[in-house]
Amino acid sequence: MSDEPAGAPAARPPDPAALIRTRGYAVLLVIVAVLGVPISAGAFGFLALVSELQSLTYDDLPQGLGFAGTPSWWPVPLLGVAGLLTGLAIRYLPGGGGHKPAEGLVSTGPPSVAHLPGIALAAIASLGLGAALGPEAPLIALGGGAAVYAVRLIKPDIDPGASAVVGAAGSFAAVSALLGSPLIGAFLLMEASGLAGLMLGVALVPGLLAAGIGALIFTGLGSWTGLGTYSLALHHVPPAEGPTVAEFGWAVALGLGAAFAGAAVQRLSLFLQPRVERRRVPATVLMGLAIGVLAYAYAEITGHSASQVLYSGEHALDPLLADSARYSAAALVVLIVCKALAYCASLSAFRGGPVFPAMFAGAAGGLALAHLPGLNPTSGFAMGIGAMCVSMLKLPMTSVLLATLLLGTEGLTVMPLVIVSVVVAYVLTLRITPPVAAFSTRPPGA
Repeated sequence: MSDEPAGAPAARPPDPAALIRTRGYAVLLVIVAVLGVPISAGAFGFLALVSELQSLTYDDLPQGLGFAGTPSWWPVPLLGVAGLLTGLAIRYLPGGGGHKPAEGLVSTGPPSVAHLPGIALAAIASLGLGAALGPEAPLIALGGGAAVYAVRLIKPDIDPGASAVVGAAGSFAAVSALLGSPLIGAFLLMEASGLAGLMLGVALVPGLLAAGIGALIFTGLGSWTGLGTYSLALHHVPPAEGPTVAEFGWAVALGLGAAFAGAAVQRLSLFLQPRVERRRVPATVLMGLAIGVLAYAYAEITGHSASQVLYSGEHALDPLLADSARYSAAALVVLIVCKALAYCASLSAFRGGPVFPAMFAGAAGGLALAHLPGLNPTSGFAMGIGAMCVSMLKLPMTSVLLATLLLGTEGLTVMPLVIVSVVVAYVLTLRITPPVAAFSTRPPGA
């Protein structure tokens, strides 16, 4: 209830143009630009650490133990260790390991500095040892929390509104180049945070500035260290013909299928999540072992690498599309089932982001359907990414951009098909997916 007397005039909303002209806003942009350098460098280091840990545990360690290559059963004990370390971090460190990926990519504001170590350790254990999640959610939290902590050290009495903008800008800087373009990161955070209205530009400009600086830092560090940029990219995109009537039919079908598949993944992961939380450490170990078994089963059944079921799938997208002719429809179906189940287990128990596994599962689904008449593999690949992303994230603009900008010039050709598949999947997803609160039963001490 309002304390204003009856008939009192409503408070006038702030004038965005006037805010932008103030000295304080200019100072805020300078602070954001300065903070963007160390935060984006820290994000680069985080991604480098995760990548090196993946290579060390999956490639170097088995060879060091005397194996000629990586055994197909290797992910089983590896994911068990991942579950133990992640479960301990979530159970005993402040902050519960941060964002729960089963509940979608939602913005809850920057975490406190006390929560940052737990978020980082839970994410490193999850991502570095093979959970089927991406790094975007931990980076958003770590970047935002670090930015707010730094600015409060400089100015303890900073206005809460300005602090929130700085936190958002830190998140922009952290994911600036991860998705292949600062623009995609900007749309992702804009839609996830729910920013809208006349104040959108005021809040978004500092984030775009930080994202642009972050992308430059990522590029510079990637060149200087020789490690690359860890940005999402495709290097071998087969040509796509102009959209046909048959492909528009496939766009509708793919959108419908992705909506039901995404709803199934979300329902199962949310069903498992409270059961994991009741016995955090042993249940997380069990989920890790299940992911390892799924990876082992996929490798044994299809003869392809178990790593396609593990990890985020970000770096597996390029070879999946470039070598799509090597995958039979049956192998792709097995890959989709194993990846989706590993995704569910990861969402329910581990810490990371939901974007890249959704992209990979959708891409595999589109390529599987391309074995049927009337669908070009590149078109199916792009539509699958867009439809599955929107069914899991419920962010339509971000989903269209991810699926089209990723393909370069071919993205313009397939954009009408992607838009149709995304719209169909988005509308149906909103109708059939219950709110997360319907599943949430957080036990004490989880």
